[in-house]
Amino acid sequence: MNPNKFSFIRPKKFPFFYGYAIVLFGSIGILFSTPGQTVGVSVFTDPVKDALGLTRNQFSNAYMIGTLISAFFVTKAGKLFDLFGARFVAVFAAFSLGVSLFIFSFLDSISGFIKDLFTTNSWVVPFLLLCFLFFLIRFFGQGVLTMASRNMVMIWFDSNRGKINSISSITISLGFSSSPILINYLIDHNGWELSWQILACSLFIFCFFILQFYRNKPEDFGLIPDGIKSHQKNKKTQIPTEINFTLKEAKKTRAFWMFGMALAFNSFFITGFTFHVVSIFESFQYTKNDAISIFLPISIIAICISTIANVLSDYIAHKFYLFAMLCSGFLAAFGLLNLGTNFGIYLLIIGLGFYSGFFAVVNAVSWPRYFGRKYLGEITGKVMSFLVIASALAPSLMSYCFTKLGSYSYISYLLIGFLVFLSFGSFKVEKPSKIY
Repeated sequence: MNPNKFSFIRPKKFPFFYGYAIVLFGSIGILFSTPGQTVGVSVFTDPVKDALGLTRNQFSNAYMIGTLISAFFVTKAGKLFDLFGARFVAVFAAFSLGVSLFIFSFLDSISGFIKDLFTTNSWVVPFLLLCFLFFLIRFFGQGVLTMASRNMVMIWFDSNRGKINSISSITISLGFSSSPILINYLIDHNGWELSWQILACSLFIFCFFILQFYRNKPEDFGLIPDGIKSHQKNKKTQIPTEINFTLKEAKKTRAFWMFGMALAFNSFFITGFTFHVVSIFESFQYTKNDAISIFLPISIIAICISTIANVLSDYIAHKFYLFAMLCSGFLAAFGLLNLGTNFGIYLLIIGLGFYSGFFAVVNAVSWPRYFGRKYLGEITGKVMSFLVIASALAPSLMSYCFTKLGSYSYISYLLIGFLVFLSFGSFKVEKPSKIY
């Protein structure tokens, strides 16, 4: 297949290494997945559940079911990435996400039509519709579009992978941290239905840019990662030998499971916290503005940490990042446990900020660094399924902690126990190597 099909852009004729354009548009692609991320969905929680007549537990359970179902397909999407490349997988995901959001905007009308058709007023109808639509936006948004965009950037770089990811991480962190404010503004001025339609139209427009600027790998254009031309005959230029693991081989290593579960912990905590952030703070007598404002300092810390950690990731062992993530997780868990105090808020902000910063590095850089690029889609697709499952369970578990036990803080005991398990399991983690 012609890698330039449907595009006027010719990477080989670009005035500079085309990988830098890949960084820009790959980062924008991840930001366009926001409607399928928890940070995007959470702002719609209260208006949508109220319009559909659902309780918080019912809404959370629909989110859990839809997200869990999507987890079973993400690994398959990773295989498609390895087969067809980032460009066509991303454009399919972005278009499908837009269609899903457009359907979502008519959810209240569709639910009412089905209820009238079967002469019922049961909550089951909107609940099942929510499950299906959550499956779509979580799969295409959080899953496929994010994975394809991030992997594409990592494939175009090797020795400078950490430095490049630091630039991408800053853009993504700023975008995600400001998105609740933007989406909340859209909802306040246009309602939740029209807001989803606006987001859908923006995704349809972005599909054109994906076709124009996304490219699968530098080798397709006579280039190699970091911008060295393949026909260059300078003997001093040494192309490093890359060792590639299949998913089956990667799963036999301790590093795959420890890093994967550490990333899943972040997905669980961030998803559950973000999904219920307004309710969590209200339970401690804080306002909605207090709740939303917490994302700014978390984002600032995350940007600082990810920038430093990304640059250093080209030179130091990633095992140190694993332990740094676990220590940050303990701070965040104890912070949530003591959220009624100023000290607890500071612990929560610092813990989530540090964890998010290291997460941005490990989730992007560690996988190609440890397991190579050839099967990167399949491997990261499997890891993404861990993250999706964790993000699916979090809202419901935290919701039941609040409705049944009276406080969101009780989830911290489960989190701390899981971190202790990961800490013991991570002591013997080393960079995998193949024995021939």
